[in-house]
Amino acid sequence: MVVGRESRSKYSTHIIAVEEVEVPTCMTENSADDEQESMTTKPLLNDDHDCFSAKGGFRTMPFILANEAFAQVASCGLQPSMILYLTGEYHLNMATGSNIIFLWSAATNFMPLLGAIVADSFLGRFRMILFGCVISLLGMALLWLTAMIPQVKPPPCHESNKSCSSATSFQLFLLCSCFGLTSIGLGGIRSSSLAFGADQLQKAGGHNNGRVLESYFSWYYALSTISLLIAYTCIVYAQESLGWQVGFGIPVMLMLLSTLSFSLASHLYVKLKAKSSLIVEMLQVAVASYRKRHIELSTESSKLLCHHHRGPSICLPSEKLRFLNKACIILDPEKDLTTDGTAADPWSLCTVNQVEDLKSILRVIPLWSAGMIMSVNNSQLSFSVLQAKSMNRKFGPNFEMPAGSCSMFAVVGAVLWIPFYLQIILPVASRILGRPVHLSTRERMGIGMALSFVGMIVAATVELKRRSLAIREGYSDDSDAVVDMSLLWLLPPSFLIGAGAIANMVAQNEFYYSEFPRSMSSISSTLSLLGISAANLVSSFLMNAIDKLSKLGGKESWISTNVNKGHYDYYYWVLAGLSMLNMIYFLICNKAYGPGKEDKKETTFHEQDD
Repeated sequence: MVVGRESRSKYSTHIIAVEEVEVPTCMTENSADDEQESMTTKPLLNDDHDCFSAKGGFRTMPFILANEAFAQVASCGLQPSMILYLTGEYHLNMATGSNIIFLWSAATNFMPLLGAIVADSFLGRFRMILFGCVISLLGMALLWLTAMIPQVKPPPCHESNKSCSSATSFQLFLLCSCFGLTSIGLGGIRSSSLAFGADQLQKAGGHNNGRVLESYFSWYYALSTISLLIAYTCIVYAQESLGWQVGFGIPVMLMLLSTLSFSLASHLYVKLKAKSSLIVEMLQVAVASYRKRHIELSTESSKLLCHHHRGPSICLPSEKLRFLNKACIILDPEKDLTTDGTAADPWSLCTVNQVEDLKSILRVIPLWSAGMIMSVNNSQLSFSVLQAKSMNRKFGPNFEMPAGSCSMFAVVGAVLWIPFYLQIILPVASRILGRPVHLSTRERMGIGMALSFVGMIVAATVELKRRSLAIREGYSDDSDAVVDMSLLWLLPPSFLIGAGAIANMVAQNEFYYSEFPRSMSSISSTLSLLGISAANLVSSFLMNAIDKLSKLGGKESWISTNVNKGHYDYYYWVLAGLSMLNMIYFLICNKAYGPGKEDKKETTFHEQDD
């Protein structure tokens, strides 16, 4: 396509006739991002200088961090022992109860994506967090009522013949509504909390703004980890020792404190207006390329006319995933562009930068999908809780550890892995090889998968020993019996799985950050949450399939509610086999991806060093 001189003059700041532009004259992708960031940030600070002077800053941090900490303790404290509540109070079998928990977890990890779209495009972050707090509080309050009001759950089982009534449709609907409201609310909080805190510090740090944000992120994640430990110990202990009414009432009080701590500082916050979301821009590329699917792309780039940002930008779309290039092709400048050079319909015409941003995400999807099986291993919380319930949990004469608190082992393993890797593995490897050792992000992702694979092998071995001991002691028909085997046997597999999860997730986020343009740096956490959400759906599918197959011929299910009759060890071996296949899949995807930006920087560094 050729554009006349008059058209080129009119739209010269927004389109490029490729025949007249040499690619080397354009800025690099990261440079364009830097320039674009400065162009968008500086006017904001200048226009709203009074707002930033009067609002935001460090004084808002206690309210934001308290909001996140209270919400984290409240939500995470409900999860570990939930399988005991569903099987004991609602008389659900192991498969059904685990399915509900898997779907609940999947929804909780998917909702931040929807929350981010709504917050960025419509409500703004402050309103989204406040909305999330109120909805989460409502969901937890309803869950608390299921423990307080006998009529909203099945009556207790008859002790004489141990017959139990099933939950009615209304009772199950109310229960699932509690989980749904909680997931929606937590999605609203998690989608915006971290970024909202960063909004308050944009001006506070001055020239040291990078260090201020780094310190904020560190405190944010440290507080999240501490919140997990409190939830897995104190809240779970209250549920087991004081009953479900108190155990569910405490999260309600914490969620109320979370809501109040956030809303009380409303007059202090910087509240940026909603604008176009990056995720919405990705959807626009997909829609625009589909609408133009009948257009034939010329093999000669000089025949194309591409829409791009005002100022520095990517001039030409890459040849990879070429079908998406149709989204940025201008067919008729008079119709496709407005008088100021912007797209008349952003769902029919996108910029080259938008196209390349979507390509960056699509390229990493195979590597991203390889992390799901590892997340499946990490999601087997319900099984370890039932195992722990049948083991000796006494530590000293007066303390018995709650079964749900065994989830803490994986968290501790995750926390200990980072200093172990930095302070022991890397220094020892450097001494052995006689040079500084640095493992790439994809190598560390592979290490995480290997640790998780070994963890499943150890978990299967420990369960085989526990089950054999229960049968030998005559407890095969008594699921409430406690075998003479310490809870500490669950430490090694939990440590390995937790360490593998954190090693892989940290490496994943670093990989996305290095491969994506700077404008997409915030999407890495969203991808990680989506991976966990997808993993929970995969877990539900696998468990249902194994449950049905293992019951063929009238046999006892491998994942029976009676942990002594079932074969959780077989189930773990299946997951270990899938983990091994997944590592092979990861190696194939890693080779197909080829060298990334991180590898190119490392090569340049070694060349300069030589």
